[in-house]
Amino acid sequence: MLLELGIIMPTAVIMEENFDKLLEQCEAQELEAPGGIATPQVYAQLLALYLLHNDIEAYREILKCFFTCCIQANPELTAIWAVGQRIWQRDFPGIYTAIAAYQWTENILPVMEALRESTRQRAYSLVAQAYTSITAEDFAAFVGYTVEEAVKGVVSQGWQADPATRMVMPKKPDPPPVSLVPNEQQLARLTDYVAFLEN
Repeated sequence: MLLELGIIMPTAVIMEENFDKLLEQCEAQELEAPGGIATPQVYAQLLALYLLHNDIEAYREILKCFFTCCIQANPELTAIWAVGQRIWQRDFPGIYTAIAAYQWTENILPVMEALRESTRQRAYSLVAQAYTSITAEDFAAFVGYTVEEAVKGVVSQGWQADPATRMVMPKKPDPPPVSLVPNEQQLARLTDYVAFLEN
């Protein structure tokens, strides 16, 4: 899981760049659409990409403008809306369920898979920051895996799991390194400011 990120990261970076380009293309198609209304496929990609980029405001704007005319008439848009609702509610198990509940088209499937994975990574990070221990069942639901998969994955990451109590103990993330450059920059700015005031 997390260990695999080191191996998968170049592909993930490439996919992220592709998703950024796709988002730009979809936004351009929406702006250039006759009458200002693009096709349901464009809106499906836009909504899914906004969710992937965690741009909830843009997502909500599309929903406000086109909910009745497009979204309710298109099952895939309705399914994307269901995923968005779970994200808005911070219902991590519900996000995985909503993503798995629909047979996505080939245009939307890669975005939804990336959304599921980014949600999972966010969940790992939140658990590591917020918990000293969590039940294996709750943790598995939070990251969208079976209990066995979740426990196996975290143990490989240096976390601890107690089979007797069925508790997972996250490894706290290392604090970010302290950088002296910003302090030096602040001191330089302060020096410039004092020198300016003296002149």
